[in-house]
Amino acid sequence: MESADFRRHAHELVDWMADYLDRIEGFPVKAQVRPGEIAAQLPQAPPQASEPMEDILADFRSVVVPGMTHWQHPSFFAYFQANSSRPSVLAEMLTATLAPQCMDDHSGDGAVYR
Repeated sequence: MESADFRRHAHELVDWMADYLDRIEGFPVKAQVRPGEIAAQLPQAPPQASEPMEDILADFRSVVVPGMTHWQHPSFFAYFQANSSRPSVLAEMLTATLAPQCMDDHSGDGAVYR
């Protein structure tokens, strides 16, 4: 993916994420699918060639999102309520870009990192 395409799709995804968080109350809290329903909508094998990002995002919107339990929904009262915030989403984007390994050298001399 070229930098210009990456930038365009990243902006599109950020807009989608902001819209999602703004309208999350409009989604059902719990996934509205039966076991196997999502898998049945996906190809049996991965594509042999790359697909346009527009197609991938369309599948995400039409297949993945309806199959999600929306953990950030204000009426979701189980497990980890509000386990994500807008600032934490931005932090995850930075972390994904840097791809740190976040390992610690326990040898004591730190030689691995010098």
